[in-house]
Amino acid sequence: MSRIRARLDVVGVALVALTLTASPLAAADPAPSATPSAAPSAAPPVTVEEARLDRAVPQEILRRSGFDAVAPEFTRALAGARSYGQAERAVVRHGSGLWNRAVDRAQGRGPAAGDLSRDDDRPLYWARLGMTRELRQWQPEFGLPDAARARLLDRLERGSRGQDSMNLPAGKGIKRMVMTGFDPFTLDRDIRISNPSGATALALDGTWIRTADGPARIETAVFPVRWTDFAAGTVERTLRGQLPKADLFTTVSQGRVGRIDIERFNGAWRGGFGDNENISRTELVPVGDPASQPQWTGTTLPYKAITAASTGRFPVYDNTTVTEIPAGGTTPVVRPDGPTPGSTARAGGGGDYLSNEIAYRATLLRDRLGLNIPGGHVHTPVLQFGAGNTTEITDPEFVRNRLDIIAQVRSIIAVATESSA
Repeated sequence: MSRIRARLDVVGVALVALTLTASPLAAADPAPSATPSAAPSAAPPVTVEEARLDRAVPQEILRRSGFDAVAPEFTRALAGARSYGQAERAVVRHGSGLWNRAVDRAQGRGPAAGDLSRDDDRPLYWARLGMTRELRQWQPEFGLPDAARARLLDRLERGSRGQDSMNLPAGKGIKRMVMTGFDPFTLDRDIRISNPSGATALALDGTWIRTADGPARIETAVFPVRWTDFAAGTVERTLRGQLPKADLFTTVSQGRVGRIDIERFNGAWRGGFGDNENISRTELVPVGDPASQPQWTGTTLPYKAITAASTGRFPVYDNTTVTEIPAGGTTPVVRPDGPTPGSTARAGGGGDYLSNEIAYRATLLRDRLGLNIPGGHVHTPVLQFGAGNTTEITDPEFVRNRLDIIAQVRSIIAVATESSA
């Protein structure tokens, strides 16, 4: 998710506030006991993301992965719903079913159902959009007020991203790891894009790593590349219940070409780059209790051990560069060795986009919960197609690069686990 210097971050992903963001959606999802009585609303238009579905590349990705049947199956389930309760059950079943299907495909369980490599994260992204588009435009006979539709969309988003199914095991003698990834992004630049962080989340969800200190379990989730969802608290809502049970966490996104970075500092600033809805935000990162909001948060990952270890073919760096407005100043300055006292954030090591923001929110949540656990952000290399490929949705080098990134992130987590024992 790379933009040079202050606009470094393009997330190569992440709904509703709890601890850090005050929001009317912060309470647990209400479940109406009867059909909503309000008059049905007109179906809202499709979103910018959903509108991209009709282009040739998304349709090819869905067809060549076998995920082209996901949205039609969901449509039939909705058509059979005769009440809000039945609709909610269909949404929950098909949302979690999509996540489980994508995880199973990535981890080699069941038939591949297509010729796309199993490590591909894009079928999950485009299939989800097919489902949300159908739900957004669905007009049931029993009536569906705006608030009820929003609840169903929220359940579908969370279930199909693994956000509500993290299952860190209890018991002694094991380590518990939380890892997050992102959707594909910058799709108007190249709609073929895959995000290696999302692919890594699918490949590692529910898996075990054998370390010198015993087994470690990894639980993952994927986040959207949308400013609005982050402001609504999707990160805090997902991680608030998991971090107190975890021994380590890492947010992951796509970063710079040819390298991996352990981002030392995260800044409280949104730099304005357009998201997947083509919305721009330039402002202080919106969180709850802004009076106590710091300008900077920091990693507690064992970055020295990670950068010293041999984890894969991509070089790994301890990135300490930030952009700040020094105390008493007005002009942003790039600092190679981290922020100076009293400065105002303009970009963390991971830039000023949503990968910086998820790192900022997760580490701020860690600090506000008073947790003493390793946690921070890992930027993967940009996932590149093979030389000369400007039209095909995949190629051998593209697959090799993604598989190598997945394997190296897994190794980094293993090193971090052993070094934090």
